[in-house]
Amino acid sequence: MASTVSLAAVLQKRRQEILAKWQKQLALGSSSAKGRLSHEETAKQADDFLNILAATLQKQDAGDVGATGWQPVRSFLDDLSRQRVNAGFTSDETATFIFSLKRPLFDALREESGSNAEGLPDALWSATELLDKLGLHTIKAFQASREEVIGRQQMELLELSTPVVKLWDGILALPMIGTLDSARTQIVMESLLQKIVDTESQIAIIDITGVPTVDTLVAQHLLKTVTALRLMGADCIISGVRPQIAQTIVHLGVDLQGVTTKANLADALALALKRTGVVFTRQ
Repeated sequence: MASTVSLAAVLQKRRQEILAKWQKQLALGSSSAKGRLSHEETAKQADDFLNILAATLQKQDAGDVGATGWQPVRSFLDDLSRQRVNAGFTSDETATFIFSLKRPLFDALREESGSNAEGLPDALWSATELLDKLGLHTIKAFQASREEVIGRQQMELLELSTPVVKLWDGILALPMIGTLDSARTQIVMESLLQKIVDTESQIAIIDITGVPTVDTLVAQHLLKTVTALRLMGADCIISGVRPQIAQTIVHLGVDLQGVTTKANLADALALALKRTGVVFTRQ
């Protein structure tokens, strides 16, 4: 009897026994540690996985988990990994879901083989390879999901770190803090341009007081943003140009000709108000 058939037959015949031992292993392990998943949720995941695994083994070779027929199993593990990333599990805790199935499955294979010791090594090897491959897939899926979450959080932090503020009718301000790189510049441009459209503003003030250093790349990013604003029909004023930054820009030979700059946000706002025709008089 081929090892794959033996594995599929044992899963079908001794399913409840395997499931009970596996659920006990999961309950004792770290799969639902610290209340991140209830025992009931973990037990249901084990039950559902065994159903999918048994159905797949009836039709597919256990040696190629990358085949199309194994897609339901891979999809289940992808969803499980994504859920556990969101619940705060580690990669080894997530992989334990698969690897803890080894002992119950090995015990069932050994008991089922009985006196047929010749077929047992092949069956055990087939089960070991299968669970190792599924465990590795689970770890890869976990890492991919975690990187996706980290990427999304980074984008959200970038958006929070580049707020567009309405100072006056027709005047927007974008206070920038921290390093200005390509990714952040793109978000700055998108946020600012969209706000220009939404508020129908004519002037945008980019305040770089909180930008620690200005190099050639940062200056180029600023120029790109100014150019994009002009294409939208809006003027741009850069404020927060400290003496050190002014010297650096001159030393780098960056051409800011045509770009209005001010030393501080107050001066930039006063100029913007003047350009929009707002006049203040002292009482």
